[in-house]
Amino acid sequence: MSRRSFLGTSLAVGAGTIGAGLLANAPTASASVDLTVGDADILRFLAAAEIIEADLWQQYNELGGIQDPEVPGGTGNPAYTAALAVLDEDMDQYIHDNTDDEISHFTFLNAFLASKGAEPVNLDQFRTLPSSQATGAQQIGRLTNLMQLTVNTTPPTSDRQHGRLPLRVDRARWHQPVRVARPAGHRQ
Repeated sequence: MSRRSFLGTSLAVGAGTIGAGLLANAPTASASVDLTVGDADILRFLAAAEIIEADLWQQYNELGGIQDPEVPGGTGNPAYTAALAVLDEDMDQYIHDNTDDEISHFTFLNAFLASKGAEPVNLDQFRTLPSSQATGAQQIGRLTNLMQLTVNTTPPTSDRQHGRLPLRVDRARWHQPVRVARPAGHRQ
């Protein structure tokens, strides 16, 4: 099983399982379901994961996916799209459909949270990373950056010691990224 299949299947199964668990005891489709604080937190976590996935897939779609009103942004990159087609002639459709799916997942989760009076997830304040400079990419703030893949290794407990909220992003102090190695012969 490929990493892409594993991640997609895992999140879909996780979201489906949690969604089914929340709705399993509802006697009718119109019945009111109380949402516990824990359930809302889990759904917010899943919505945040889907928003991050949508950010990644949207960048792929801007360059190599099908350009249409269904998935916003980008103008396409003919050279990149042609190179992807060598690997799989349906890759543009695959990228487009995954992007659309990720957008619909977080939209649904946020709508469900709002319908139950819980706060939906909005990560727009964290869209601070630059876009790819490749032809076709929108020049907007991003949650992820496909050209600068880094993993922050600063322990989040350091924020608690200084009286700050856990997991607070303090860019001035988070300076220990681990670069993700590029394959030999890879050109940027």
